[in-house]
Amino acid sequence: MLRPMEVPEVPAETARIAHAAFPKGALFIRLRDELGPLLLDQDFTQVYSGRGRPAVAPWRLALITIMQFVENLSDRQAADAVRGHLAWKYALSLELDHPGFDASVLTEFRQRLLAQDNPLLMLDRLLARCQELGVLRPHGKLRTDSTHVMAAIRVMNRLELIVETMRALLNALATAAPAWVQQIAPETWYDRYAHRAETYRLPKSEAAKQAFADTIGQDGHDLLILLLGDDVPEAARQLPETEALRRCWKRQFISKQGKQHFCTREELPKGDMLESPYDMDARYSTKRGREWTGYKVHLSETCDDDLPHLITHVVTTQAHEQDAPIGKQIQEQLYEKGLSPQQHWVDAGYNGAELIVSAREQGVV
Repeated sequence: MLRPMEVPEVPAETARIAHAAFPKGALFIRLRDELGPLLLDQDFTQVYSGRGRPAVAPWRLALITIMQFVENLSDRQAADAVRGHLAWKYALSLELDHPGFDASVLTEFRQRLLAQDNPLLMLDRLLARCQELGVLRPHGKLRTDSTHVMAAIRVMNRLELIVETMRALLNALATAAPAWVQQIAPETWYDRYAHRAETYRLPKSEAAKQAFADTIGQDGHDLLILLLGDDVPEAARQLPETEALRRCWKRQFISKQGKQHFCTREELPKGDMLESPYDMDARYSTKRGREWTGYKVHLSETCDDDLPHLITHVVTTQAHEQDAPIGKQIQEQLYEKGLSPQQHWVDAGYNGAELIVSAREQGVV
């Protein structure tokens, strides 16, 4: 439950000791002194419900998230910093003896941000504050480029992938409908899928690999058929791991004489390839000689000579998506925020008819 409150002043004792300990200032002390409260509780009213126990002030959690990123800290380390770092207490308006909070609160806060309609809420509020302070103005210079984002998954070969996809679904079913799994799973599945797929556990010869993969394919096919039955518990019907198995099998197997056959590389159909059952949106891509599996993030940054360079727009896409359609989207969204640039610098990957037309309509060159 959120009870919005004004951002309090820095406690007198915290301020006295902080300025004595850091006579020349420190990053987070200067952040508070020069920029003031960057975020307010009122900015997060749509993120919290009106019921439940009082929440940790969201303006503090938002600021901690920013400082955590700057210092490259884990949630636990950030929670420790709130308890033990003087500059953090100063920026957060905390008494010196404030005990802090459990690290899990930060995870819950991020989940709340992701669950609401505007995942860029914090960025938008910060940009509005920067405009108030006069360090951000529209109709200036802007540059946009993309970079890679690694997915938090293990990169697997095709044989490891099919084993792990089958294993992921069985584990999910064992949680959602344990009695049903015990009823339908043959004993061989317990041995075959008990351990994580690792190369050293798999067959070595090509013939043995093919035979093993065909067996996995038949297991997965049989499981998908069973999941269509009338006796399947409702909790097991809509698991995302089921969709992962369907997508994986559609690409990796073909039916030959009523049996599942693991495709050779020549037989693989074109199209998206599932890279992991644990992140179904991650994709393989390559750019400028770099290969990765994950996503692509497009960052737009102001580049006026007389002002700080600030990121004004962020959009994340699947790694294999082309840059060209994103340029128009960025310009339209910046226009809606009142932050359209006068000059927009992009590389050749973004250029296209849609971007040129959009730029002309908004007076961007």
